[in-house]
Order: sequence, then C-alpha cells, then structure tokens
Amino acid sequence: MSLDRRLLAPELLPVLDKVLAGERVTEEEALVLYETRDINGLGGIADILRERRNGNVATYIHNRYINYSNVCLLSCEFCAFGAKKREPHAFEQSIGEIAETVRDALKLGITEIHMVGGLHPSLKADWYLELLRKLRALDENLVIKAFTAIETRHLAERVFHLSIGETLALLRDNGMGAITGGGAEIFDPEIRDQICRGKDTAEEWLDVHRTWHQMGGRSTCTMLYGHIENAGHRVDHLRRLRELQDETGGFTGFVPFAFEQEGARPGLLRGLPHITAIEELRNLAISRIYLDNIPHITAYWVSLGLPLAQVALNYGVDDLHGTIIEEKIFHMAGARTPQEQTIAALEKAIREAGREPMQRDSYYRKIPHSTVTGKSGNPAQHPAPPLS
Repeated sequence: MSLDRRLLAPELLPVLDKVLAGERVTEEEALVLYETRDINGLGGIADILRERRNGNVATYIHNRYINYSNVCLLSCEFCAFGAKKREPHAFEQSIGEIAETVRDALKLGITEIHMVGGLHPSLKADWYLELLRKLRALDENLVIKAFTAIETRHLAERVFHLSIGETLALLRDNGMGAITGGGAEIFDPEIRDQICRGKDTAEEWLDVHRTWHQMGGRSTCTMLYGHIENAGHRVDHLRRLRELQDETGGFTGFVPFAFEQEGARPGLLRGLPHITAIEELRNLAISRIYLDNIPHITAYWVSLGLPLAQVALNYGVDDLHGTIIEEKIFHMAGARTPQEQTIAALEKAIREAGREPMQRDSYYRKIPHSTVTGKSGNPAQHPAPPLS
C-alpha cells in the first residue's frame, strides 16, 4: 500500500521515509510516535510493514487454554488470578482432570494447548513431568505450549534443582513443544518493583528465552501496559525484545495486552482508568514499526475485544491469536470479553477487515484449509523450524 505524504502529520514523515527505505526506527523516533495525534497515519505506516512481511493474510490458531493451578508464591499488584493456598479462589487441577479436558478439546480439532499456572509452592518434579507425558500420550502431534519464563525459573531453582538449560531440556524431552511469552510485564526495574516485586528481573526473563532459542526452540513475547508505566518504559521494553531477537531470532510473534484495572489488588493500581482504544491501536502500530525483526504482531482479542482486534488488522496486526477456549487470567481480572471464539467468528472478522483468513500452527506457520481435518494431525505440528 502507499500513503499520501501530504496527509501525514509532519512528525511521521521521517519514520515513513525510514520504513520505505527498509531502515530501522530508533528509540527516539518511537517516542515521537507515542506522542503523535495522527493515529491513522501511524496505522498506515504500520500497515505498510504488515503487508510487506505477511501479505494480505491474517492468521489465528485453534487452541485451548489450561490453567493447572493459580496457587502462587508471588503477589503481583495487577494479578487477580494468583492465590495463596487457603484463599477462597485458589484452585488446583489434577492430572486426570487436565487430561480429560484436553481429550475433549482434541475432539474439537485443536492443535495447541497453552498451559500456565502460578509458582506453586509444593507440586513436585514428578507431577510436572507426568502431566506433560500424559498430555503427549493423548496425541503426539499436539503442541504443548507451557510455562512462562517465570514458571521455568521457579521449576529450575525450586523444583528440579537444575540449570535453566537442563530444566528446559527435561521439559522438552517429556513433551513440552514451546514456552509461553507471559511474565514479561514491563521490563523497567523501578516499575517492576512496584507492580510485581519479587518477580524475575528483565534479564532473568530474557535469559530463559535466550536459552530456549539457543536450544532451537521458538517462543512469543509479551508486554503488559496501560498502568503506571510511560512511553519511555514501553520503548525500553520493546528495545530489549528487539535486541534479543537480533541475537537469537527465536521470537515468532509479539503479543501486547492492556492492564485490566478491575483485577488489581488494593493499593497502587486500584482505580486506574482503562487504557483507551486509540492507545491500544497506537501501541500495536508502534510495535509493528519498531519490532522490525519479529515476524508477527498479534492482537489479543481477550483484552481488546474482537471488534477492536478486527480494527487492529489495519494497524500493523496480522494475527488474532486463537480460539483459546476458557481463558481465566484476564477474566478473573475483570475482562468482559467472551472466554472463547469460534473459528467462524475469527474468520468472519478477518474477512470483514479485508484480509484472507488462515489457520496457523504454534510457530505461526500457515495451515492450508485442505489440511485442516478437525484433528490435530496436520503439518502444523512438525517440530519448530530451524532458527535463521
């Protein structure tokens, strides 16, 4: 696509020129993008990059969320999901219950399980390994995308008593196919100390993903925004992700999502206004422009709502995440969106935005409709492609 330079705000012209020339945007220029009032011009620039990278296709994945437990050692300010063992909303599923849930989901044709929980204080090493083996035995083609970098470090240090690399290898050997991108929040240490004191540092989060990438694995990355951070903190967060991607090439997609203020614990974050739709579109567009080395930008409809996620397909986004089925973390925090979407709804939203819908696998590889058979045994489930 092309943009009429005469219609763009003056501050956007240098960025447009860089994008057209294939040059990298700086942190200073990204900060300017957070200030511009020309949101449509910003979206247009991001859309040039989307089309250049991914053509007219927009993707989704047929997946199911599993939260094995919300019992957690941490007490993050923004988190309505985590609980101490004796709190009324604490829960812990058995391996049998989880396996039955996944067995039912496989009948619907899912290709991925996305599984996370809290930092559980007493689950043993054998429990985690048996869980992975049980799920793997249900369907060897199912991708088990499990555990955040925060959970991985917890497992390494408190459960398995192994290095990060050894822990990841053990999880992989027992069935894990990918790690999730959660737990990144905002990397700035001062902000992190206020909203999730005691949680792994940015460097520790990045190191887990670095190690996984060096082992040949792929992962997504995330950012939780719209609380007490400012534009500088967001750009710093994006910069660290871009630098690690320069080093490893292992991130397949970026999934930013806004803070749900209703789930905040009493204190610092309680009562903050929800970020506006304009700011959500702005953040997605800037992410596409700045993260020039991460192939895909995902609009997380659970946070945005499907109508706004659909609009985001014109602001640099090329992926609408997945069917999800029973999302808990954002809904326990107050999200009013549905807990799942049908394939038909996602494809309809994509077509209405002028894009061609296509199912993808856990590594963002497209699955042609001719291979989608209603079972998970399709090309989507081959091992992660080699890192380039």
